[in-house]
Amino acid sequence: QVQLVESGGGSVQSGGSLRLSCTASGSISGNSRYCMGWFRQGPEKEREGVAALDKQGRTTYAESVKGRFTISQDNAKNTLYLQMNNMKPEDTAMYYCAAALCTIFYIPRLTPLDYNFWGQGTQVTVSS
Repeated sequence: QVQLVESGGGSVQSGGSLRLSCTASGSISGNSRYCMGWFRQGPEKEREGVAALDKQGRTTYAESVKGRFTISQDNAKNTLYLQMNNMKPEDTAMYYCAAALCTIFYIPRLTPLDYNFWGQGTQVTVSS
């Protein structure tokens, strides 16, 4: 069993910042077999990838957030972060943390289909 719990969402004005956290527990704790990612789903939109982190520490970002968002993790705390700066109204969405089994031969793409486990989400609203 894998449990992912997001926190840190809220309302912010355009240009502001938020930091999301995702705490992992269960079989994922201390398990190096998982890669992690952040996804979001805006009103009447499909879920899309935002950022991902593989086991070698390499990061992938959606074009829309490059230079503004940073994904990181604290293995000792089993926590994944998403630092969001210079936020825009189009960043408004429910943000989800996700985990995927991965190896050095298989790195999941930044797409929801490649991820096996999901949190419940945290709402982010950016006002202009």
